[in-house]
Amino acid sequence: MAQRVQNMTEGSPMKRMLSFGLPLLFGTLFQQFYSLVDTMVVGYTLGDRAISAIGATSSVYSLLFFLTASLNSGFAIPIGQLFGAGDLSRLRKAVAGALLLNLLFGVVLTALSLGLLGPVISLLNTPDDIRADAEIYIGIICAGLLSTVCYNMFSRLLNSLGDSRTPLMFLILTSLLNIALDFLLVAGFSLGVAGAALATVISQVVSCLLCGVFLVRNFRAYLPGREDFRVPGKLMLELISTGSAMALMSVVVDIGSVIFQSAANTLGIAIITAHTASRRLIELLLQPLGSLSAAFSVFTAQNYGAGKRSRIRTALAQVLLLSTLWSLIATCFVYLLGGSIIRLTTGTTDPVVLRNAVLSLRVHLPFYPMLGAVFCLRSGLQAMGFKIVPICSSVVELAIKLLSAWMLISRLGYLGVCITEPASWTLMTLFLGGAYLLKYRATLTKEEML
Repeated sequence: MAQRVQNMTEGSPMKRMLSFGLPLLFGTLFQQFYSLVDTMVVGYTLGDRAISAIGATSSVYSLLFFLTASLNSGFAIPIGQLFGAGDLSRLRKAVAGALLLNLLFGVVLTALSLGLLGPVISLLNTPDDIRADAEIYIGIICAGLLSTVCYNMFSRLLNSLGDSRTPLMFLILTSLLNIALDFLLVAGFSLGVAGAALATVISQVVSCLLCGVFLVRNFRAYLPGREDFRVPGKLMLELISTGSAMALMSVVVDIGSVIFQSAANTLGIAIITAHTASRRLIELLLQPLGSLSAAFSVFTAQNYGAGKRSRIRTALAQVLLLSTLWSLIATCFVYLLGGSIIRLTTGTTDPVVLRNAVLSLRVHLPFYPMLGAVFCLRSGLQAMGFKIVPICSSVVELAIKLLSAWMLISRLGYLGVCITEPASWTLMTLFLGGAYLLKYRATLTKEEML
């Protein structure tokens, strides 16, 4: 167990974060890889219309997934701080509180998402000829939400203790399972978009079970006993505060994405297909940025809990440099091979789909350094306990997406969709950068400022 737990309060910040972040990156790349396989199997087997049916509700799926992930990232902050401080007694109580809150949240979220499914589909302006398939796909995803909640709870707990390798192994295994189920259920049993959704849910259930069993067998010292479920009110309030702050930040962003998706859906099935195809590749290429941000969040939480503030400054500079280098590589990749990758992953020959998908890639990728900065600054502020500024930045992003849906998309068409997010990333980098400098300096002692 000692080899799996990683203390980030000692040693080289870069080595610690890469040791933690690389397994996390490989895991998220596998997640995105099987999303691409979903698109390929559906596209080659069922055609562009089926891709549109899945893509028309992709913002809802993202909202639900990132809501559960963000909530547990918030819970992981006090757990990581207690680990950094070496307070195992309170750490176990914090884990108990996170378990109770997750069970309640999972049940409520499943009931709400299924109950509001019809109105949400209508809100998204889903075209009538793909509405039935869209409802089937997102309905099955919503029915399996509890497994998503539990997986995120277990994996974030492992991450807060510095173990990112075990979730990687389970993600690789379940990603391969998802791919096999895609071929079996979609191509073999001809279940259509329902087969793609079932493949995703079954894989999530398996990954949840694997992570849960592993935790019980290998991290028992950090897991709560019966007496630990009497969580002190102050600690429970801290969990609720950090979890809800992270979740609110995610919800604000993703509600904007849902409204944004609704406006984009009015542009027609070919544009929905192009948007879905480009988003798959955009999300794949942003995973290194997300993994660096996650590593920086755990690093910051542990060092903040240990009172080692100056290490945080060094780590942030290194993470931002790596984010910029990756962004340059990814931009070159999409300019050279973007069209070929879109054609390969969708099987489409429609020139409208290909032209607009490539446009999206070429507009988004050059602004990835800004997105990497947004990710790291948000997670760093949250990990140091500053909750309001990241939420405010999310409100700014929501406002930009609302304005775009109202003004830009109706006038510029899909170009308006493409330029909205890069503009929001640029503005939020300026806002968060200034806030981070002010908040960070406020935490330093006189000795650390020298």
